[in-house]
Amino acid sequence: MNIGIIGTGNIAAYLLEQINLNHMVNGKVIAVFGRNQKAGPRLSEQFDVGFYTDIQDFLEMPLDIVVEASTVEAAGLYVKDVVSYKKDLVVSSIGVFKNLDFLEQIKSLAESLGTHIFLPSGAIGGLDVLQSANAVGGLKKVRITTRKSPASLGIESEEEKVIFEGSAYEAVEKFPKNVNVAMTLALAGIGVEQTEVRIIADPAIRQNSHTVEVVGDFGQMELKVENNPMPNNPKTSLLAALSILNVLQNKDGALRIGN
Repeated sequence: MNIGIIGTGNIAAYLLEQINLNHMVNGKVIAVFGRNQKAGPRLSEQFDVGFYTDIQDFLEMPLDIVVEASTVEAAGLYVKDVVSYKKDLVVSSIGVFKNLDFLEQIKSLAESLGTHIFLPSGAIGGLDVLQSANAVGGLKKVRITTRKSPASLGIESEEEKVIFEGSAYEAVEKFPKNVNVAMTLALAGIGVEQTEVRIIADPAIRQNSHTVEVVGDFGQMELKVENNPMPNNPKTSLLAALSILNVLQNKDGALRIGN
């Protein structure tokens, strides 16, 4: 399996290490696309991978799957191109799909071309429960409470405080780099307008946490995940990178566990 990565940040470097050096996936990253002229050549040399600054040159490589590991803004620019080139796609910046019309457009394009789009679970769990519980429309309430350090949220605060309460759509608008989990939860459940989000800045915590509360005809669920950050990026949970790696490990597997 030939893999391409859009992005040159911490997640890209982690995936390159685990795939090309540690052989944790049955495949190899052969191409990286990005705009960072310092990080790109460094990754190219360190992991023996081609670095491209032109998206067409990148997509003309014999790639089986492309991992978007950049930003919501970059994802908005390039995901359609990836699908148009008939490449399978992993999207980590789930917030790009806050516009549901755009999501449906990309989904329809992928279906017409026979390609697949993967949305990793990221830094949370319980998505299988949501999808099963909503199989016949039985979900009543979905709420996520995210607790992060002020620094990871890009603010300063010496005391714990709620900095946001609203819908998943509004959360992604205000915190596009921090709440991809809210969008993932919304897409798996009752939608971006009905999914409730609360964000707490807490200077005392050492781990980001996400508490998911779900109520429906099936019963109820409360799930809390406390995430260690990536070593070089406190804004990104290690589990987010691991979930991408897991998608690649299981992409062509004969056995699927859960939804």
